[in-house]
Amino acid sequence: MNIQRFTAPTSREALAKARMAFGESTLILSNRPTENGVEVVATAEDTLAALDTMHRNPEQKPVSQNPVRVAAPSYHDASAKVEDDAAQLAMSTLSFQDYVRERMLRKRHEATTDQVSERAPQESLAERSRLQSPDRSPAKGESTTLRMDPPRKAPTAVLPAAPLPKGIVDELHAMKEMMEDRFNTLAWLGQARQNPIQANLMLKLIRSGYSPNLSRAILERMPEEMNAAESVHWVMDVLERNLKTDAEGPLLQEEGGVFALIGATGVGKTTTTAKLAGLCARTHGVGSVGLITLDTYRVGAHEQLRAYGKMLGVVAHLAHDRVALQDLLGLLSNKKMVLIDTTGLAPRDPRKREMMELLDLPNVKRLLVLNAGSHGDTLDETVSAFKSTGLQQAILSKTDEAVKLGPAIDAAIRNQLVLRGITTGQRVPEDWEIANASKLVRASMRTAGTSAFDPKVSDLGFYFGQPTSQTLVKGHLDA
Repeated sequence: MNIQRFTAPTSREALAKARMAFGESTLILSNRPTENGVEVVATAEDTLAALDTMHRNPEQKPVSQNPVRVAAPSYHDASAKVEDDAAQLAMSTLSFQDYVRERMLRKRHEATTDQVSERAPQESLAERSRLQSPDRSPAKGESTTLRMDPPRKAPTAVLPAAPLPKGIVDELHAMKEMMEDRFNTLAWLGQARQNPIQANLMLKLIRSGYSPNLSRAILERMPEEMNAAESVHWVMDVLERNLKTDAEGPLLQEEGGVFALIGATGVGKTTTTAKLAGLCARTHGVGSVGLITLDTYRVGAHEQLRAYGKMLGVVAHLAHDRVALQDLLGLLSNKKMVLIDTTGLAPRDPRKREMMELLDLPNVKRLLVLNAGSHGDTLDETVSAFKSTGLQQAILSKTDEAVKLGPAIDAAIRNQLVLRGITTGQRVPEDWEIANASKLVRASMRTAGTSAFDPKVSDLGFYFGQPTSQTLVKGHLDA
């Protein structure tokens, strides 16, 4: 049997030598690295055909098709030659291809399923020796036939995914919010280009001091077929309908009862108390009014209310605690109106809770005094801090000092406050007006002049880029 070995520095040169010997019908039986390079064992296809013929008919001698290069050996000599060559076989070309294919399929499976796979179990010593030892001789009784077993799949185990670090999660959330803001901004800018009337109205509302949330909630309900003048009137009508006042009910001095004026420091509670007392005294007489002060912290607070009372002919009483307050309320129970002036406290002052509990008495109504010139966030915090159960009534003070009435009206609409009156100066009791929604809204929309805090048209996308679901409007908006 004509099987030869070819040694060369590279596998390409060894294959070239084999083809020179056997021609185009060269069949590579094995290849392995050696100290001198690469050794290739090769033969011709007709040699294997002759061997197959001898297996079918052992008594027939193979006929050599190439008598010049290959002698016709006996069947036993050829079989021994094949066995000697196969014993030196490290890894056949086909088995090596199967091994590579198995490894590639395993890695591709791990990548597509995105699962953590355990490492394939270690091959047995015999298996590893068969694959890696080129000089291994077959054991006694072991077949020299090349094994073509199908590739084995390594067992995989799905492990629980490890949670991402908090920093990465926070960054992903921040990126998501940023992308949502940008998309909402682009959507708003596109809508503004399609409807310039709505964009101009938004700009006017934000310059008047109204919050982006309320402005967007109103303008999203505006009919599209209106012209510019009709749109302005429609927006103002919506603001007037949603601003609650006591215009349809009795005025404070006509209603009567016990009222406690609460609020932050410096909003004008004492002056407002004196104005209400003057209005009641003018309507029902001096004997119809009772004055009580709880302000024992501020220097001169009691003297200030006493001075106002002396001007009106009314005595102002001081209550140090809950018991004293109850006694005074019993003493003044025959009065048409009893006004309680409280201590001014910041929304985050820990003493605020104690004062609110002190006023938690039957028939005591609370009037929240809000400075109309305060910032919108300050007004919101004050309303939340002094929130009471049931109907929340409020008075806007210092409207003459407010540059913009939009923030105060906006806070009143969003928090469902009922305005019982406004103060327009320091005169007692002249600088007092009833709360007129139409007059207040029109005054807020007449804001003139430019301000460093006014946005530009290009900035509106950032003001109104939030989703509608985040609109901070409590209750139903009557559009």
